[in-house]
Amino acid sequence: MSAGKIDRISDLSSADKAAALMLALGDENGAIIWNLLDDEEVKELSLAMSSLGAVDSKVIEELFLDFANGVSSVGSLTGNFDNTERLLVKMLPGDRVSQIMEEIRGPAGRTMWDKLGNVNEVVLATYLKNEYPQTVSVVLSKIKPEHAANVLSVLPDDFAMEVVSRMLRMEPVQKDILDKVEQTLRTEFMNNLAKTSRKDSHETIAEIFNYLDRASETRFLTSLEDKNRESAEKVRALMFTFEDLQNLDATGVQTLLRGVDKDRLGLAMKGGSDKVRDMFFSNMSERAAKILKEDMEAMGPVRLKDVDEAQMEVVNVAKDLADSGEIVLNDSKSDDELIY
Repeated sequence: MSAGKIDRISDLSSADKAAALMLALGDENGAIIWNLLDDEEVKELSLAMSSLGAVDSKVIEELFLDFANGVSSVGSLTGNFDNTERLLVKMLPGDRVSQIMEEIRGPAGRTMWDKLGNVNEVVLATYLKNEYPQTVSVVLSKIKPEHAANVLSVLPDDFAMEVVSRMLRMEPVQKDILDKVEQTLRTEFMNNLAKTSRKDSHETIAEIFNYLDRASETRFLTSLEDKNRESAEKVRALMFTFEDLQNLDATGVQTLLRGVDKDRLGLAMKGGSDKVRDMFFSNMSERAAKILKEDMEAMGPVRLKDVDEAQMEVVNVAKDLADSGEIVLNDSKSDDELIY
């Protein structure tokens, strides 16, 4: 995009010239041209229009002289996302306009493949492992190598090797096949991902309740149960607690242990169940476990409030590690995976 107004036609690329011309033609005169373009051409032209910036009227005049004999000057114009969308909506179906504008807007990604690059590798792998290996090989060949490597490492080993084999043998992908894969990803994955990413109100309340001390949590949940038992049960099921950490796998526990303060962990474990204590101790060296047990005994009686705070600190470290993809959190109340 030019820093200022474009005042020379030589400053415009071919795509910029087409974009400026279509903006100048407007919806009525340009409709016949838009209807002759395919989706990819509309996307490319729309992207050029949205990033064009200000164009001097003299340049527009020269463009018309180049493209249409004898057309006189028009006023200066500005190409941006809003103007582009307003123009498209007058000529194309609303869902098609939304799709096109979604793909050319940043920073989430200009194209479908850019967008996939912003999807957590665990989430993407969970979807792709149910697809045909050939489809997965196409997807991984289109996204950035670093992200493809992360996705590949999360896929089941046998499936991942089949995908690698397909990628090694893969011929150039025909455009209609690529379009079909892209459309499937958009309709079956990205649209569902967008829907599920909108937080349910129960999830919001559960996150808030997670930060309450135990007494306040019990009071609020009890009151909520009196008013709406179904909502209370949903909130309770969505809350992630210190006890839910017992569902971490061995690798996840060891990663968590490296990230938490051992004194705070010891205080948190003072109020934990035998099961969650055993989980932490069994993932430590014999010497480290012995030292922590001795430290916990030396604490003597501790306040419930202090235990609650320590437990929440440990849970928050776990959530941060889950956010960065280093561990996967599962609650104890369902079989569903919770990615924070």
